Amino acid sequence: MTAFLFPFLFLLNVHFTDATVEWISPTTHDFGDLKLGKPVTHNFRFKNTGDAPLTIDNVRSTCGCTATDWSEEIVPPGEEGVIKIEYDARKEGYFYKKITVFFSGQRKAEKLYVEGYVE
Repeated sequence: MTAFLFPFLFLLNVHFTDATVEWISPTTHDFGDLKLGKPVTHNFRFKNTGDAPLTIDNVRSTCGCTATDWSEEIVPPGEEGVIKIEYDARKEGYFYKKITVFFSGQRKAEKLYVEGYVE
């Protein structure tokens, strides 16, 4: 039975590496007061502080008003990467949006936030 499980344990070990992320920029960005209908962007910067190469597997936002863009390139240990967020200010009032980032080798997703007020 142990011989049967060993290959699967090896695959789990390969999939979840020691890659870790350190955010260079704050994980919350306040756009301040925005004009209705004028999209704004912000770049969240991170550093791979682990011993293994890192990639962004997926980035999800909580609504269609927040678009995400990221490179599919590998981020080597010690190097930096960027996640670009664009908020389309099409509704008046205060907003607070969550962006969830999934990195290779990390079981827990990272959370980013954007906020502001649309006039």
